Amino acid sequence: MNTPETLILRELLAHEKTFVSGTALAAKAGMSRVAIWQHMEKLRSQGFEFEAVRSRGYRLSVRPEGLNSTLIRAFLPLRDRGLTLTLLDHVDSTNDEAARELANGRSDPFLILAHRQLGGRGRFGRRWMSEPNGNLYASFAFRPRIEPVRMPTFTLWMGANLCDLIANFFRVTPGLKWPNDLVFNGRKAGGMLTEARIDSDQIRDLVFGLGLNLRTPAGGWQGELALRATALDAHVEGPIDINKFTAALAGRVLLAYERFLRGDHTPSLADLWNRYDVLRGQRVTGLQGEQRLTGIASGIDEEGCLLLRSERGGIERLRAGEVTLEKKPGS
Repeated sequence: MNTPETLILRELLAHEKTFVSGTALAAKAGMSRVAIWQHMEKLRSQGFEFEAVRSRGYRLSVRPEGLNSTLIRAFLPLRDRGLTLTLLDHVDSTNDEAARELANGRSDPFLILAHRQLGGRGRFGRRWMSEPNGNLYASFAFRPRIEPVRMPTFTLWMGANLCDLIANFFRVTPGLKWPNDLVFNGRKAGGMLTEARIDSDQIRDLVFGLGLNLRTPAGGWQGELALRATALDAHVEGPIDINKFTAALAGRVLLAYERFLRGDHTPSLADLWNRYDVLRGQRVTGLQGEQRLTGIASGIDEEGCLLLRSERGGIERLRAGEVTLEKKPGS
């Protein structure tokens, strides 16, 4: 939604190193210079600061460091500006809120963001730590109207796109651990959770949730998290612009979703997954219900199953479940 504040910010961001006159801003937004000033006051109340010079105009000098919905909208690529978003101070779960909004008839696609989740969760209902420390808690909502049989590769496709975005945006090397974990050097930095509401023959509502650790806690990771958790700031040089990244994330998710709907993502999935797969070539054990499978991870198939090569050379397919790396002798 193009609010006057969004239009003003977008114009100032486009000319960030120069000044934009009040007349130019008024013409761009279709309002008076007095109205421009009033909307800039609203932006100041959100933490923005502007440098004003007579006869030259305005320049954006300070942006909020935390999530700001107006700034995210201003950063959105042109093709994605139909996406609506809601930023909440706190919520039980962004996935749950997205599901409620879909049930209440909100037009898709939309994005739910929160500074804090009180009941954040991952796969199998596990709790996801969701403190208000600058991390990203996000859920995208869609109404795809596609056959349920197409869904097994959805999270894998989205995860591969997320990993590719992070690699290019931050110039780092993340990894993917089947089926839904983003990792650095074996430590988890993020997780994805896809939830769907299914009619008899099609997916009616679809929510893609993401929890991503952007900043290491002030006191460091505590307890068992010290051995298995990490955050992007431990691997990225310089500060993380959470609003610019969130806008880029939204654009990538929407593009990936459109390709998934068309069905032309399949040829790209295996190659993109293999680029970031941290299990490939490793000896792993997978639990699929009561069944225990062990073998060398050998990528994924066209249905998103993890392929395990046994010692005898046969291939087992893991459709869902838990995967752990086998410890090497002496480790």
